[in-house]
This record gives sequence, C-alpha cells and structure tokens, in this order.
Amino acid sequence: MLQAVDLTIRLNPADDVVIARVDLPAGTEVIKENLRAAVAVPAGHKIASRDIKEGEPVRRYNQIIGFATRPIRTGEHVHVHNLAMGNFERDYAFGADYHPTDFVAEPATFQGYVRADGRVATRNYIGLVSSVNCSAHVTRMIAKYFTDEVLAEFPNVGGVVPIVHSTGCGMGSTGEPVGVLRRVLAGYATHANFHSSLLIGLGCEANQINDLLAAQGLKRSDQLQTFTIQETGGTGKTVKEGIARVKALLPEANKAVRTTVPAKHLTLGLQCGGSDGYSGISANPALGAAVDMLVRHGGSAILSETPEIYGAEHLLTRRAASREIGEKLVSRIKWWEEYTEKLGGEMNNNPSPGNKAGGLTTILEKSLGAVAKGGTTALMGVYKYAEIVDAKGFVFMDTPGYDPVSATGQVAGGANVVCFTTGRGSAYGCKPAPSLKLATNTALFTRQEEDMDINCGVIVDGKASIQEVGKQFFDQILRVASGEKSKSEMWGYGEDEFAPWVLGPTM
Repeated sequence: MLQAVDLTIRLNPADDVVIARVDLPAGTEVIKENLRAAVAVPAGHKIASRDIKEGEPVRRYNQIIGFATRPIRTGEHVHVHNLAMGNFERDYAFGADYHPTDFVAEPATFQGYVRADGRVATRNYIGLVSSVNCSAHVTRMIAKYFTDEVLAEFPNVGGVVPIVHSTGCGMGSTGEPVGVLRRVLAGYATHANFHSSLLIGLGCEANQINDLLAAQGLKRSDQLQTFTIQETGGTGKTVKEGIARVKALLPEANKAVRTTVPAKHLTLGLQCGGSDGYSGISANPALGAAVDMLVRHGGSAILSETPEIYGAEHLLTRRAASREIGEKLVSRIKWWEEYTEKLGGEMNNNPSPGNKAGGLTTILEKSLGAVAKGGTTALMGVYKYAEIVDAKGFVFMDTPGYDPVSATGQVAGGANVVCFTTGRGSAYGCKPAPSLKLATNTALFTRQEEDMDINCGVIVDGKASIQEVGKQFFDQILRVASGEKSKSEMWGYGEDEFAPWVLGPTM
C-alpha cells in the first residue's frame, strides 16, 4: 500500500503544483509536501503546493502552464476553474542547449527487408492507393479479393493494403491543398513497407495521376503502376484489372526476406492521443528515453502535432542544430497562430474534454508533456507535412494535432514504426507502418490491455524508472520492427485510419 509520502509526484523543486498519484479524498494529508487536500482531487490532477495570488504564473516542469484566475490556497485543486492561458515571452535561445549526439560503438540491429534502393522496411505489403475518393470503393474491392487463403502461398507478403480517403477532387488542380495531398499519396505509394503499389484513379478528378507523378518526380514502373476506372472501362473491369496486376506482383514480392540490419534504418513517428495528467510523467518521457537510445544507435524519430507543442516550442529551439532550424520551427508556430485566428479559433481550443478530465488544464501544460516524447538529443531538422524526412536523428514535422492526420503525414514522410502514448485509451493503427501503444497508467493498461503494448504506469507506481521502461520499450521496438505483431496489428487496424490533412475549401 502507498504511504502518505507517496501520494503525490513533484516534477521539479520550483513547481507550484504537485500531481496526485491516486485519487485523494478531501482532507488527505500529504506529509512530504506539508499540505492537506482542501477538496477531493482525482488521480493525475494538480494540487497547489503553495499559496498563489490571482494573476500569478503557475509552474509545472519548472515551466509556465497558465495563470491563476483567482487566489489559490495551498492544498486546493488546480484546474480549469482557477487556471487559464495568458501571454508570456518565451526565450527561443536558438541552439543554446545543442550538443552533438554521442553515438554508441556497437549499434543495435533488427530483422528488416532491404529494398533495391537501399531503404529498409519493417513490413512487406502490396499497396493499393486511390488518387481520389471516387476510386475508393474499387480500391477496396480489389484488396478484399486477397484473403488470407489467397495469400497463403505467399507467406512473405503481409497483405494487400487499400489506402483510401475522402478527397482528391472538389479542389483546385494546382496550389497548396492538392500539393499536400500529392505529397501524402506519393509518400505512401513509394513507402519502403510497400514492395510495390498500384495508383488507382477515376480519370476526371482534380488530382490527376499524371500531375501527381510529375509533381513528385515519380515514374511508372513494375513497382509503381497506375490505371483509372474510366480508361479501364468501369467497375468490374477495373477490379479484374487490379486483381490481375496484384497477382502478377505477388511472386516477386514474396521473394523479400528479412536480414539483419542496423537500427539506423528505423524512423519512428511519435504520437500522443487521449493524454492525461500522467502523460508527461510516464509514457512520454519513457518514449523520449527510447528515442534517445535510437538516435544514439543512428536512427531517426519524428515529433509532430504543432498545436500540441505550443508554449513549449522554446524547449525545442534551444536544442536546434542551427539557428535556421530553430527559426523554421518558430515560423510554423506563427503560421498556426494566424491560421486558427483566421478560422475563428484559438490555440487553447486544445486540450480536449478527455484531456481535461485526465488532469490537463491548458495547451501549455499539454505541450510541455508532449515534447517529452522527443527525448533530449539535438533537433536536426524541421519538415513540412508529409515531406520525406532525410535527416538522421531527432526531427520535427509540422502537422495538426489530430492523431490520424498527424500520423498519416509522418508515415508519408518515411516513418516505418509509429509509437503512440495514451492516458485515456486508444485503438489505432496506421498501415503500412506498425503502431505501438504506450499506456500512461496501470489502470488503463489493465482495463484495455488488448490494445496496449506496454505499461508505463509502473513509473507512476514507483516500480520502475523512466530509463528502465525506455530501454524495455526500445527493445520492443526492435522486436516489432523485426516482425513481431503489435496489438493494433493483431486486431487488423490500419486500413481505415489513413487521413491526409485537408487544406482549403471543398468546392
């Protein structure tokens, strides 16, 4: 049983709040903080560790998470009723904390598929990519033909994966919206985890396949084939054509075999969804520890969700390998401020109701926990949505905070494994990349174990350190990259979660 001294978690000596490790009834004495809970405080929520005046900044992680909207007494519950956003200056100090990566002498390895161009895959699929929503149904019909029974004679092929979406027309045929979509579709069609792909269109859509290929510098080949419903002659003929083409590709795809390769060929997409008050204490820093290990082994990791680093971006600019990289990140933050204002919103529309129920009060607080996923190594690059990530080490990609849209951009950019922390619970996958879930608390892991890959709640429970869980998860990443199925893969997730970022009006 927890003793009174273990009832709360202090993240920094300078913090104005501590975190309830468990539900605390009103009157609970917290000996180590010399305070008594004034009201019932839910697990994961904040308690004032000192008297705070109205208008004063409130700190967690020794960083400002908001400002008191009324006087707060020691022992009070600190949440949306007495804490709110406010403006304050962040010191970007570009590169002030930069330090070169200390690489390990003997890098870890995993079992991956080496492609002809030298890229390494963690899965071996055939992809069917629709250029427009109008070809989505046909794309699914082709994929449904390739059941486990049909694929039984091709044991090295993981499946035939349909990649369908809700856009591709009702937009201009030039400009940023269609340009973003084309980056995403090209990134998927040529992803290392797809041995080969078919691009399937209707024929008259705004997102013409020829224009997509030209814009992305791609050429048709045996590994990248294209056709349209209108040219082929209708639904039935197009499905028959697609099935025939996949059948012709399967024998060659089946020749792919796993070989031992260094961990430098891994690129992680870092996600958090359904965050709670423990996210920045357990799962996010544990994932950050695993990221640090991967970077030291030569690999890469992509932090994203620009609205969810808001207020904490200065912690990343300080790690930038150059001023140019840091300024590129700040420019994306300013774009989002203008974008949300133009649409009548605000950056603090986030956290979500579920985040708040879990103990998060402002986007500043959520962001400070979210950046912990990125570990501590240098920031080596900043990328637009779905751009191919060509830098090694820790990088940032500009994406929305909505997880399916964000992860779609990361996978399009080359992520071959996705790591997803959650405190409220998540059921998510993103073929062609395997997705791993990190539970922030033991109660969630116990309740939803069929979806969770690792329990980071042992950190909150005092049973393991962040570094210990980080190492455990790093080893698990290597196993999954080598073919071990993640929980979401066991359930077949990943075909319905493809969600490109839609910019501009639908006409």
